[in-house]
Amino acid sequence: MECAVLSDPRNAAFVVRLHFHDCFVQGCDGSVLLDDTITLQGEKKASTNIHSLKGFRIIDRIKNSLESECPGIVSCADILTIAARDAVILVGGPYWEVPLGRMDSTTAGYELADANLPSANEGLLSIISKFLYQGLSVTDMVALSGAHTIGMARCENFRERIYGDFEATSNNGNNPISKSYLDKLRSICPRVGKAAENNITAMDNVTPEVFDNSYFHMLMRGEGLMNSDQELYSSLLGMETRALVKKYAAEPLAFFQQFSDSMVKLGNITNSDSYFTGEVRTNCRFINT
Repeated sequence: MECAVLSDPRNAAFVVRLHFHDCFVQGCDGSVLLDDTITLQGEKKASTNIHSLKGFRIIDRIKNSLESECPGIVSCADILTIAARDAVILVGGPYWEVPLGRMDSTTAGYELADANLPSANEGLLSIISKFLYQGLSVTDMVALSGAHTIGMARCENFRERIYGDFEATSNNGNNPISKSYLDKLRSICPRVGKAAENNITAMDNVTPEVFDNSYFHMLMRGEGLMNSDQELYSSLLGMETRALVKKYAAEPLAFFQQFSDSMVKLGNITNSDSYFTGEVRTNCRFINT
């Protein structure tokens, strides 16, 4: 992970996102890593994943090293969970102990990926319900959203926001700094046209390669990049989430502590089937023959 993050700091965000997308679909079981085969439809081509997931080769390299040292011992699910923790540390975030012993699934959840994962333009109550379904609280949701302090977003996912209520939430008319930021976003992502959909920008425009609490300051300025981000602070239904955003903006250590605790909870979402049918894959992309 150190080599991967040194070569490109964005790799930290890729691996954290992979872990999140894995755990929200039938638990933290490495199912997100599976390639499509004749007999299995993986999750990689689900609409919520197809353009947003990278970092698979990093996990492949870690797995290859482990298999040469201690074959058949460490699951891909455990690798991904530890790699996500290490990714956060390597860009300045907190450390937490990772409980181990996950098994790799022999199935994937293509339909569940679209049903369970929050999307960029989703409303606050819908996102909260998806976290509650996984056994995660509103506090967990706000803290885990703070992972958006690193990583990039595609134009397709923030277009609706920057041509929607961005000016209103950021008090754009009276704030020249915010106006120039919005102008920059609109130059990256024009109002129409498929050609620009894959253009990217940092989700945290202040310290995009450092894991800190800058994301929450952005929300308080009304400059959250995606609708789902800004909803945490600006939604009329978000009294609890707004208070947490203010807390984590004011208290970086409180954010780090809660993020660590919430990542442990996220990593402990289990796939009950894999207790019985799970395995330790030799290659993270394919179930063992």
